[in-house]
Amino acid sequence: MTSLAHDRYCDEIAYQVGQFRALVTSGADLSATVPTCPDWSLERLVRHMGGALRWAAALVRARAQEAMAREQVPFRGGPEVEGDAAALDAWLAEAGDLVVGALREAGPDTKVWSWTGMASSGFWARRMAHEITVHRADAALTVGLPYEVAPDIAADALDEWLELVEWVQRNAPHEAAKELRGPGRSIHLHATDAEPALNAEWLVELGEEGVSWRRGHEKATVALRGPLTSVLLAIYRRLPLDTPGLEILGERELLEFWLQRTSFG
Repeated sequence: MTSLAHDRYCDEIAYQVGQFRALVTSGADLSATVPTCPDWSLERLVRHMGGALRWAAALVRARAQEAMAREQVPFRGGPEVEGDAAALDAWLAEAGDLVVGALREAGPDTKVWSWTGMASSGFWARRMAHEITVHRADAALTVGLPYEVAPDIAADALDEWLELVEWVQRNAPHEAAKELRGPGRSIHLHATDAEPALNAEWLVELGEEGVSWRRGHEKATVALRGPLTSVLLAIYRRLPLDTPGLEILGERELLEFWLQRTSFG
């Protein structure tokens, strides 16, 4: 599947960092529990995201050919004092500058380690764009603010999720992933509000050899229909399947089974 342009990912990371910073400085309660990540507070979510950006920046800048311990990344954990929104905001802003600068300088084709077979700076541009896009949804849900994402980014985030799930299935399946194997089951995802040119429909097949997928409109064992952003967040387990606007046709149990067992980590 063709991904977006490298500069598009870099632009989106910068944009999403700005949106995240606006949440940090909005007067929101940094100690509030993140409903979609209940082990985390809002501040912990911000520190996780900023740390991930700094780690990716360090990998790309070093042209790393193996995993880099997170402890090797300067100031990865964020400000020492908790609850300081101004310090957290400045730290997150710097993280965004670091990763976008490193990615733009490297371009998409520089060899950089990743935990998948896609070892390039382009992988990290795409991964960080979608990582922060979904975690900003976590933050928006925490503070009760609206959330929107550009259609091309949302569709590509679904592509990336499916690509990584497929890679794990074929290369490093864990026990839950192995349970997805079996004949004759399929899932159709249909974004009802997307422009036709975006082709925002997906067919996921659960076969004996693992998961496979493709874009397109085809009949399936179960279909999930709704606005593109809602479909994305449901597949990422950020919205419940009963969210208004989402519709399930066919065997709901298969969709729930899939959501419980998919991971790319």
